[in-house]
Amino acid sequence: MSTSTVTPPETSAPDAAPRRGRRIAAWVAIGLALLVIGGLGGAMSAANQWAQRDALDPDSTGPGGTRALAEILRDHGVDVRVIRDRTAAADALGTGPATLVLPDAPALSDDALSDLAAGAADVVLVEPRARTLDLLLPGAAPAGVAPDTAIEPDCDIADATRAGAVAPGALYSASDGCYPVDDAFGLLVDVTDGGRVAAVDARPLFTNEHLAENGNAALAVNLMGRHPLVVWYVPNPADTDLADADPSLGDLTPPWVSGVSVLLLVAGIAAGVWRGRRFGPLVAERLPVTVRASETTEGRARLYARARDPLHAADRLRIGALRRIASLLGLAANAAVPEIADAAAGRTGLDRRAVRGILIDDIPRGDAELVALSTRLRDLEDAVRTAVRPERNPR
Repeated sequence: MSTSTVTPPETSAPDAAPRRGRRIAAWVAIGLALLVIGGLGGAMSAANQWAQRDALDPDSTGPGGTRALAEILRDHGVDVRVIRDRTAAADALGTGPATLVLPDAPALSDDALSDLAAGAADVVLVEPRARTLDLLLPGAAPAGVAPDTAIEPDCDIADATRAGAVAPGALYSASDGCYPVDDAFGLLVDVTDGGRVAAVDARPLFTNEHLAENGNAALAVNLMGRHPLVVWYVPNPADTDLADADPSLGDLTPPWVSGVSVLLLVAGIAAGVWRGRRFGPLVAERLPVTVRASETTEGRARLYARARDPLHAADRLRIGALRRIASLLGLAANAAVPEIADAAAGRTGLDRRAVRGILIDDIPRGDAELVALSTRLRDLEDAVRTAVRPERNPR
């Protein structure tokens, strides 16, 4: 009975240490990569938030800021106060006639917006949304965007006619206004006894990058410079007076759900501890291990027999026979199967078609045909050995 000995490669302590070091270095590299990616993502998010917060800010010198407009108003003798607190803005408006520059403030309620606007002589809505328009200019609503071309004012508002043509950006529907496009207008002005309320899209007109275009600067100064004081309110999320009316998950579920969830969690942990199995201690096995050479062959044969797959078994038999026949004939290890079959037929003098049938074409359809094919392969291999080495013929 032939045996084969399997001896595991010896691993010395100096070899194990570099592998352990490489594993630690790999995990450290992964951790650093995650930190770098997270840092870049956080920086990009912060940059986007800052750019959004920077829009229409009178203290900002960026393209989307309005610092240039604030300085022009100051050059015209107007006191421009940038206020980021609603209470402070209301106090400043109470000191005398003033213009309130009011961007969109979604964090404020309708009452808070109305109270803030009521303290101003003039109100200029520089980024009006539907709610603000309906609240301070009843009947007005957003109505699309104007084409990117300069439009004449075509109205009786002196501030607009002196400024001339502008490219207004957003349009608003109303009964009357300036810079008309179809049935909408780029500027709305509602004059009342106590003052007036104007609405205009400031992003394409009053920001630093667009202020010098067309009559943008003149229109901005005409709308905001009517009084000696401009209170430019920059919305602050801390100013909100809105209560959180959205119910939480706890409000939507019955009271007993929390207790039952905790009980189920405890029961699951207890079941896991009860039914869980702990790995025992490692079993030391003496090496090298002696394994019978026939065990692999017998085991694989049983698997093929159980799977009832004679073709797969035949392929394994043919692969072994082809390897041995190619070695006998002196062919290269990568020789093609037809080349081996033709060489075997030529060396033994057997019919070429018959040899190809044995090595390639014949398909066994049962155990009997598989046994017959195995016999023919053995006979063919013996014939090649006899033709190549007649003195070593076992038969």
